[in-house]
Amino acid sequence: MSQWAIGMDLGGTALKAAVAVRDGDVLFEESFPTEALRGPRAVLDLLGGAASELYRRAASRLDPASFSGIGLGAPGAVDRLKGTLSHPPNLPGWEVVELRRELQERIAADPGLSCPVQLDNDANAAAYGEAVYGAGRSFPDFLMVTLGTGVGGGIILDRRLYRGPNGTAGEIGFMIVDYAGSSLHAGIRGTLEGLIGKERMVEMARRMIADHPERSLVADLCHGDWASLSPRHLETAALDGDPAALEVWSRVGSILGAGLAGVTALMDIRRFVIGGGISAAGELLFKPALAQLRRSTLPSMHEGLAVVGAELGNRAGTHGAAALCFEGG
Repeated sequence: MSQWAIGMDLGGTALKAAVAVRDGDVLFEESFPTEALRGPRAVLDLLGGAASELYRRAASRLDPASFSGIGLGAPGAVDRLKGTLSHPPNLPGWEVVELRRELQERIAADPGLSCPVQLDNDANAAAYGEAVYGAGRSFPDFLMVTLGTGVGGGIILDRRLYRGPNGTAGEIGFMIVDYAGSSLHAGIRGTLEGLIGKERMVEMARRMIADHPERSLVADLCHGDWASLSPRHLETAALDGDPAALEVWSRVGSILGAGLAGVTALMDIRRFVIGGGISAAGELLFKPALAQLRRSTLPSMHEGLAVVGAELGNRAGTHGAAALCFEGG
């Protein structure tokens, strides 16, 4: 009987969970509101309850003896050895939580769930999901970049996650690409996240379009309400040929490409998988990113360069968390 596991992806808005078998098939998928404002205890209770619910449903159809454990991707700094999660940015009231122990205590009453719990950063889990089941299946080495509210990353080297000695490798959002610029994020000037995180990208678009809004479709798409402007509006306008929106995507892609070039120069990683909500723009983003990546690297580094979209969407985290139970990452 094929091994199976529970994969969970904890976010500030939702907890996504799935039962997956080793060959990649997914038996169940569920999403639960995190209700993060209720505090750590409520969220931990949610994690335990979700794991127990999915296990009971799956154990009636799958062999309990083939159960490989629970994988959990969480936002923030994760210490896999200690099983702790520190200062997650979108979970109010959390400081340093013994996440593995807390989860194991909550599932201990269910005999079938006396099992290993694999804990990792959510971006690492997503990268591993793409490596095992998604766009990175054929790449021995790659960096996954998640573009959304923030900019995250996970490194795959020789088909395994590279976490670094302190577990913080892959934090490309804090790579500096404009040290003298005006953008300030988390107290650091000119970071990738501070330049092309969702809110900063929208701010950039407002500035670029504001001088001549009558020349752009974007004003019509957001009905003149600039506070509601989103990357989706910019994508729609660009696909309709709007020059201002096309220029925004060109600039965002170029900034991303400059960051990727630093990774190529430092680590000889030449393949990049781009996920997260902003990546839905596809070639509007990938094409200028690849062009800038080539401009910002030596010709001897150009062979094999590729910027591709993630395949698993918002399922990458749950798939990757489950795969950690099979492969260990």
